[in-house]
Amino acid sequence: MNLGVIGAGSWGTALAQILSVNFENVFIWDIDKEVLDSVKNSNINVKYHPDIKLNTNIKPIYDLQELINISDILIVVIPTQYIRQTLSKVKIENKPVISASKGIEIESLKLVSDIMEESLGIDRKYIFALSGPSFAKEVIKGLPTAVVLAGNTEIGNKLLSYLNTKTFRVYLSDDLVGAEVGGAIKNVIAIAAGISDGLGFGSNARASLITRGLYEISKIVKIYGGNPQTVYGLSGLGDLVLTATGELSRNRTFGMLIGQGYSVEEALKKVGQVVEGYTTVKAVYDIKNKYNIELPISYQVYRVLYENLNPKDAAMELMNRGYKFEFMEENK
Repeated sequence: MNLGVIGAGSWGTALAQILSVNFENVFIWDIDKEVLDSVKNSNINVKYHPDIKLNTNIKPIYDLQELINISDILIVVIPTQYIRQTLSKVKIENKPVISASKGIEIESLKLVSDIMEESLGIDRKYIFALSGPSFAKEVIKGLPTAVVLAGNTEIGNKLLSYLNTKTFRVYLSDDLVGAEVGGAIKNVIAIAAGISDGLGFGSNARASLITRGLYEISKIVKIYGGNPQTVYGLSGLGDLVLTATGELSRNRTFGMLIGQGYSVEEALKKVGQVVEGYTTVKAVYDIKNKYNIELPISYQVYRVLYENLNPKDAAMELMNRGYKFEFMEENK
C-alpha cells in the first residue's frame, strides 16, 4: 500500500513520518519545491522539521497528478483557502481522501469535505476528516497522540489499521461535519484565549473562554447538520483545549501577540506560519450574520482582528453583556 500526502508542511510531514511504518511508500507533494528538494537530498524537511531524519520510504513527488495516480490512500494537508484551486487541477478515481486541513472556505462558507467533493468529483463516502489534539512537533517525535477519523464507517473501519501506530491512536466517527466544524472553529476560540493570556487575564478567563467557546462551536455544528455531541470528543473539546492552552499553538501564540499590543500584520509575521483562525473568523462572522445566531466570542475576535477594536475593550464588552441562562434551547 502507498500513501500520498498532499502538503509537506509541518503537519503533513509529521503525518508522513508517523504513518510511514504502515506503508510500503509514502509519497509527498508540496507547492514549495525547496521542501521537496531537501527531503530528496537529505531525508530532512529543513524548513519545518530540521532536527528530524525522515524514514527512507518517504519520497517526494514533484507532479501532483502522479502522486495521486500511484497512491492508494490520500491525505490532504494544505491551507483551506487553497484546497479548491489545488485539487481542481487534478483527476482522481474513487479512493479514500482524508482531509487533515482545518478551516472553512471564506467565499462559500463550505467545509473542506464539500470543497473536495466538488473539486474532485468523487463519491462522498470516500471523503474523511482526521482531527483532534495533535501538535505536529509532538506527533513526529512519536509522543502519544489520539485523534478521530470521521466519515463513512464501513470504509473508515478498513482504514484504521493503516492509520494507527504504537503512538498514534485513531478512533472512528460517523460525524464528518461535526469533526470538521470542531477542527475549524476551535482555532478562532484559541485566538481568543491567546488574546486573554496576552492581556494577562489569568486562568479563570481562559477556562471560561474555552467553555463558552465550545458552546459556540456546538451551535455551528448544528447549523451545518452535524451532531452537537461531537464537540465533546477529540475533534472538539480535545482539539480546543490543546490549541487554546498549548505553547506550540500558532493560533494561541497569534492571539497572545495581539493581546500584548502587536498589530495583526506584526503578529502574523512573528508566527511565521499559517494561522488558520485568522481567516476562519471571517467565515464565522458571515455564518453569524447569515443564520442570525449569537457567537459573542467569535464576534469580538473578528472585531479585534478586522475592525481594529482594542482587545481590552472587546473583553469588557463580553463581560458586560446582558444576563442570560448558561444554555439556551434556541440558537440565540
